[in-house]
Amino acid sequence: MIFSTTPDVPGREISENLGVVAGNIVQSKHVGRDLMAGLKGIIGGEIIGYTEMLADARDKAIERMVDEAKKREADAIVNIRFTTSAIMTNASEMLAYGTAVKLKP
Repeated sequence: MIFSTTPDVPGREISENLGVVAGNIVQSKHVGRDLMAGLKGIIGGEIIGYTEMLADARDKAIERMVDEAKKREADAIVNIRFTTSAIMTNASEMLAYGTAVKLKP
């Protein structure tokens, strides 16, 4: 599956738009990560545990979006975008979405 943040696939022509596909995950924070985040908030610096958590959430959201596109028999997903939002105090959502398309051979 080809997926891209651009509106097309270089060197390929889109033959059919199959609609918007999305994948999301809601992930909660770990108590240990919260403790480390609190300390980093005092002394400064990257909160590696959160960085890893968001990277993992992004990968899972992409995987779910690709699975939805495969169900529609898409060849590619274009215009992929990502968004995050706080669902509640200790949980955030990562959403990946784009347009599933068929490509000319």
